[in-house]
Amino acid sequence: MNPAFTFARPALPGAGIPGYPRSRAPSSPAAQENDMPQISSVAVFCGASLGHSPAFRAAAEALGRGIARAGWRLVYGGGQLGLMGVVADGALAAGGEVVGVIPEFLRRREVAHAGVKHMVVTDSMHARKTEMFELADAFVTLPGGLGTLDETVEIITWRQLGLHGKPILLCDVMGSSAPLVAAIESAIALGFARAEVRQLFEVHEGVAAVLARLATLPAPPAAHADRL
Repeated sequence: MNPAFTFARPALPGAGIPGYPRSRAPSSPAAQENDMPQISSVAVFCGASLGHSPAFRAAAEALGRGIARAGWRLVYGGGQLGLMGVVADGALAAGGEVVGVIPEFLRRREVAHAGVKHMVVTDSMHARKTEMFELADAFVTLPGGLGTLDETVEIITWRQLGLHGKPILLCDVMGSSAPLVAAIESAIALGFARAEVRQLFEVHEGVAAVLARLATLPAPPAAHADRL
Protein backbone atom coordinates (compact mmCIF):
# COMPACT_ATOMS: atom_id res chain seq x y z
CA MET A 1 0.00 0.00 0.00
CA ASN A 2 1.40 3.35 -1.02
CA PRO A 3 -1.29 6.05 -0.61
CA ALA A 4 -0.69 9.18 -2.63
CA PHE A 5 -2.48 11.35 -0.08
CA THR A 6 -1.91 11.40 3.69
CA PHE A 7 -3.88 13.85 5.79
CA ALA A 8 -4.74 14.68 9.37
CA ARG A 9 -8.43 14.55 10.22
CA PRO A 10 -10.53 16.37 12.80
CA ALA A 11 -12.17 14.35 15.55
CA LEU A 12 -15.86 13.73 14.91
CA PRO A 13 -18.36 15.54 17.13
CA GLY A 14 -19.42 13.18 19.88
CA ALA A 15 -17.61 10.23 18.35
CA GLY A 16 -15.06 9.81 21.13
CA ILE A 17 -12.76 7.87 18.80
CA PRO A 18 -9.02 8.03 19.58
CA GLY A 19 -6.39 8.40 16.90
CA TYR A 20 -8.05 11.14 14.85
CA PRO A 21 -6.25 14.49 15.24
CA ARG A 22 -8.42 17.55 15.83
CA SER A 23 -6.42 19.75 13.49
CA ARG A 24 -7.79 20.45 10.03
CA ALA A 25 -6.22 18.71 7.06
CA PRO A 26 -3.37 20.83 5.67
CA SER A 27 -3.41 22.04 2.09
CA SER A 28 -1.55 19.80 -0.32
CA PRO A 29 1.72 21.45 -1.42
CA ALA A 30 1.34 19.77 -4.81
CA ALA A 31 -2.05 21.40 -5.31
CA GLN A 32 -0.50 24.83 -4.79
CA GLU A 33 1.91 24.49 -7.69
CA ASN A 34 0.73 26.50 -10.68
CA ASP A 35 1.70 23.82 -13.14
CA MET A 36 -0.22 21.05 -11.39
CA PRO A 37 -3.60 20.20 -12.95
CA GLN A 38 -6.45 20.35 -10.45
CA ILE A 39 -9.35 17.98 -10.01
CA SER A 40 -12.21 18.50 -12.45
CA SER A 41 -14.75 15.85 -11.46
CA VAL A 42 -16.22 14.87 -8.08
CA ALA A 43 -18.26 11.73 -7.39
CA VAL A 44 -20.77 11.98 -4.56
CA PHE A 45 -22.12 8.95 -2.71
CA CYS A 46 -25.33 9.64 -0.77
CA GLY A 47 -28.70 8.26 0.22
CA ALA A 48 -31.79 7.67 -1.90
CA SER A 49 -33.77 8.90 1.13
CA LEU A 50 -33.74 12.32 2.78
CA GLY A 51 -33.12 11.13 6.33
CA HIS A 52 -34.81 12.53 9.43
CA SER A 53 -32.97 15.83 9.73
CA PRO A 54 -33.38 18.80 7.37
CA ALA A 55 -29.63 19.33 7.84
CA PHE A 56 -28.99 16.38 5.51
CA ARG A 57 -31.00 17.90 2.68
CA ALA A 58 -29.37 21.28 3.21
CA ALA A 59 -25.91 19.70 3.07
CA ALA A 60 -26.69 17.83 -0.16
CA GLU A 61 -28.03 20.96 -1.84
CA ALA A 62 -25.04 23.03 -0.70
CA LEU A 63 -22.57 20.41 -1.90
CA GLY A 64 -24.15 20.16 -5.35
CA ARG A 65 -24.27 23.91 -5.68
CA GLY A 66 -20.70 24.30 -4.44
CA ILE A 67 -19.34 21.67 -6.83
CA ALA A 68 -21.00 23.44 -9.77
CA ARG A 69 -19.83 26.90 -8.74
CA ALA A 70 -16.27 25.62 -8.45
CA GLY A 71 -16.46 24.46 -12.05
CA TRP A 72 -16.23 20.74 -11.25
CA ARG A 73 -18.38 18.08 -12.84
CA LEU A 74 -20.72 16.22 -10.49
CA VAL A 75 -20.83 12.45 -10.88
CA TYR A 76 -23.52 10.70 -8.87
CA GLY A 77 -25.83 7.70 -8.83
CA GLY A 78 -28.35 9.11 -11.30
CA GLY A 79 -31.43 9.01 -9.08
CA GLN A 80 -34.07 11.64 -8.47
CA LEU A 81 -35.00 10.44 -4.98
CA GLY A 82 -33.59 11.45 -1.62
CA LEU A 83 -30.25 13.17 -1.18
CA MET A 84 -29.18 11.93 -4.62
CA GLY A 85 -31.86 14.01 -6.26
CA VAL A 86 -31.11 16.99 -4.04
CA VAL A 87 -27.38 17.06 -4.78
CA ALA A 88 -28.11 16.85 -8.51
CA ASP A 89 -30.75 19.59 -8.27
CA GLY A 90 -28.28 21.82 -6.44
CA ALA A 91 -25.64 21.40 -9.13
CA LEU A 92 -28.11 21.87 -11.98
CA ALA A 93 -29.59 25.00 -10.42
CA ALA A 94 -26.09 26.48 -10.26
CA GLY A 95 -25.48 25.72 -13.94
CA GLY A 96 -23.13 22.79 -13.33
CA GLU A 97 -22.36 19.73 -15.41
CA VAL A 98 -23.96 16.61 -13.97
CA VAL A 99 -23.40 13.01 -15.01
CA GLY A 100 -25.67 10.33 -13.57
CA VAL A 101 -24.72 6.66 -13.52
CA ILE A 102 -27.59 4.25 -12.95
CA PRO A 103 -28.18 0.52 -13.50
CA GLU A 104 -30.79 -0.45 -16.07
CA PHE A 105 -33.06 -2.15 -13.52
CA LEU A 106 -33.27 1.08 -11.48
CA ARG A 107 -33.83 3.20 -14.56
CA ARG A 108 -36.79 0.99 -15.47
CA ARG A 109 -38.31 1.77 -12.06
CA GLU A 110 -38.41 5.42 -13.13
CA VAL A 111 -36.08 6.67 -10.42
CA ALA A 112 -33.61 8.21 -12.89
CA HIS A 113 -33.40 12.00 -12.67
CA ALA A 114 -35.32 13.46 -15.62
CA GLY A 115 -33.37 16.71 -15.52
CA VAL A 116 -29.94 15.14 -15.93
CA LYS A 117 -29.06 15.11 -19.62
CA HIS A 118 -25.90 13.01 -19.28
CA MET A 119 -27.08 9.65 -17.94
CA VAL A 120 -24.89 6.55 -18.18
CA VAL A 121 -26.92 3.33 -17.91
CA THR A 122 -25.03 0.25 -16.73
CA ASP A 123 -25.96 -3.42 -16.64
CA SER A 124 -25.14 -3.96 -12.94
CA MET A 125 -24.48 -2.25 -9.63
CA HIS A 126 -20.78 -3.12 -9.82
CA ALA A 127 -20.54 -1.64 -13.31
CA ARG A 128 -22.12 1.50 -11.91
CA LYS A 129 -19.41 1.82 -9.25
CA THR A 130 -16.68 1.16 -11.79
CA GLU A 131 -18.08 3.81 -14.15
CA MET A 132 -18.31 6.37 -11.35
CA PHE A 133 -14.75 5.53 -10.36
CA GLU A 134 -13.48 6.11 -13.89
CA LEU A 135 -15.33 9.42 -14.24
CA ALA A 136 -14.21 10.92 -10.93
CA ASP A 137 -11.03 12.57 -9.66
CA ALA A 138 -12.21 12.59 -6.04
CA PHE A 139 -15.01 11.11 -3.91
CA VAL A 140 -17.27 12.68 -1.29
CA THR A 141 -19.63 10.72 0.94
CA LEU A 142 -22.74 12.38 2.35
CA PRO A 143 -25.13 10.66 4.78
CA GLY A 144 -26.85 7.61 3.35
CA GLY A 145 -27.91 4.03 3.87
CA LEU A 146 -26.48 0.61 3.04
CA GLY A 147 -25.76 1.48 -0.59
CA THR A 148 -23.79 4.55 0.44
CA LEU A 149 -21.83 2.52 2.98
CA ASP A 150 -21.12 -0.13 0.35
CA GLU A 151 -19.85 2.43 -2.16
CA THR A 152 -17.69 4.19 0.42
CA VAL A 153 -16.13 1.07 1.88
CA GLU A 154 -15.42 -0.35 -1.57
CA ILE A 155 -13.70 2.80 -2.82
CA ILE A 156 -11.60 2.87 0.38
CA THR A 157 -10.76 -0.82 -0.09
CA TRP A 158 -9.70 -0.25 -3.70
CA ARG A 159 -7.34 2.45 -2.48
CA GLN A 160 -5.98 0.15 0.25
CA LEU A 161 -5.20 -2.40 -2.46
CA GLY A 162 -3.21 0.20 -4.39
CA LEU A 163 -5.68 0.38 -7.28
CA HIS A 164 -5.94 4.16 -7.08
CA GLY A 165 -4.74 7.25 -5.23
CA LYS A 166 -7.91 9.33 -5.58
CA PRO A 167 -8.90 11.34 -2.48
CA ILE A 168 -11.87 10.15 -0.43
CA LEU A 169 -13.64 12.70 1.78
CA LEU A 170 -16.37 11.89 4.28
CA CYS A 171 -18.65 14.89 4.79
CA ASP A 172 -19.73 14.64 8.41
CA VAL A 173 -23.21 16.09 8.98
CA MET A 174 -24.40 15.95 12.57
CA GLY A 175 -22.09 13.02 13.34
CA SER A 176 -23.17 10.97 10.30
CA SER A 177 -19.63 9.70 9.65
CA ALA A 178 -19.05 8.46 13.19
CA PRO A 179 -20.50 4.93 12.77
CA LEU A 180 -18.37 4.18 9.69
CA VAL A 181 -15.24 5.52 11.35
CA ALA A 182 -16.07 3.49 14.46
CA ALA A 183 -16.37 0.30 12.36
CA ILE A 184 -12.96 0.96 10.81
CA GLU A 185 -11.49 1.63 14.26
CA SER A 186 -12.97 -1.66 15.48
CA ALA A 187 -11.30 -3.55 12.62
CA ILE A 188 -8.00 -1.94 13.59
CA ALA A 189 -8.47 -2.73 17.27
CA LEU A 190 -9.31 -6.37 16.53
CA GLY A 191 -6.24 -6.83 14.33
CA PHE A 192 -8.08 -7.10 10.99
CA ALA A 193 -6.81 -3.81 9.58
CA ARG A 194 -3.60 -1.88 9.99
CA ALA A 195 -3.53 1.56 11.56
CA GLU A 196 -2.38 2.94 8.21
CA VAL A 197 -5.91 2.56 6.79
CA ARG A 198 -6.75 5.77 8.63
CA GLN A 199 -4.71 7.56 5.99
CA LEU A 200 -6.88 6.31 3.12
CA PHE A 201 -9.67 8.83 3.70
CA GLU A 202 -10.46 12.15 5.38
CA VAL A 203 -13.31 13.28 7.58
CA HIS A 204 -14.45 16.91 7.35
CA GLU A 205 -17.20 18.56 9.35
CA GLY A 206 -19.72 20.08 6.97
CA VAL A 207 -19.91 21.03 3.32
CA ALA A 208 -17.85 24.22 3.54
CA ALA A 209 -14.84 22.28 4.84
CA VAL A 210 -15.24 19.64 2.13
CA LEU A 211 -15.43 22.21 -0.66
CA ALA A 212 -12.40 24.05 0.72
CA ARG A 213 -10.45 20.80 0.80
CA LEU A 214 -11.46 19.83 -2.72
CA ALA A 215 -10.16 23.17 -3.97
CA THR A 216 -6.63 22.26 -2.81
CA LEU A 217 -6.46 18.87 -4.47
CA PRO A 218 -4.38 18.12 -7.58
CA ALA A 219 -5.56 15.72 -10.26
CA PRO A 220 -4.89 12.17 -9.04
CA PRO A 221 -2.40 9.77 -10.61
CA ALA A 222 -3.55 7.21 -13.15
CA ALA A 223 -5.61 4.37 -11.67
CA HIS A 224 -5.96 0.69 -12.53
CA ALA A 225 -9.64 0.59 -13.47
CA ASP A 226 -9.16 -2.60 -15.48
CA ARG A 227 -8.32 -4.47 -12.26
CA LEU A 228 -11.46 -3.52 -10.34
